[in-house]
Amino acid sequence: MPLIIRTIEASRDIKYEGGTADHCCVILDGWTCCYQSLTGGRRQILSIHVPGDLPDLQSLHLPSPDFGMATVTRSIVAFVRHAKLRELSEEFPTIAQAFLREAVVTAATHRAWITSLGRRDARQKVAHLFCELYLRLEAVSLAGDYIMPMPLRQNDLADALGLTSIHINRVLRNMRIEGLFDLRLRRLEIRDWAALVAAAEFKPQYLHLGN
Repeated sequence: MPLIIRTIEASRDIKYEGGTADHCCVILDGWTCCYQSLTGGRRQILSIHVPGDLPDLQSLHLPSPDFGMATVTRSIVAFVRHAKLRELSEEFPTIAQAFLREAVVTAATHRAWITSLGRRDARQKVAHLFCELYLRLEAVSLAGDYIMPMPLRQNDLADALGLTSIHINRVLRNMRIEGLFDLRLRRLEIRDWAALVAAAEFKPQYLHLGN
């Protein structure tokens, strides 16, 4: 399949909210996010993506995205034209089913994020996000032994969790003191996985990583 592979520096836009798209993206390396913009330079991060993710599969059928995409870290991104993906889906029905499954799991993940934003307190929000990211990274062999990269800055976490950077700073400090994790030099070491899961009321079924 013909691909266009680009290396994009950190904090750069990949797609623009309200623009048009004739291709989908596959994250090969690095971290990216999808977001919606608000007035005054504010934004809400809608999802965080790691290698192996297809952040904008919906653009295959909705080619004018209602969200923007940006890099969190320096990233390598493969761009695949919609026309080629449609040809692939028509020729191989099992791949079409895989795309549908990806869209369904993405919707399940969005529901989990909505629950966090609407009903979890700040400590629970942080714990839930860290649990989710650890399992997703572990699934693609980028985390293990309860250690994972954590390139998200405090303002990224604030934008993803609907909090202020000051509040995030206080919550992270308190959770470190509790012994739940250690976070330094863009590396997160989870010290007590069971306690972190309990704090988040984390139920990983929505990720469907085991089937």
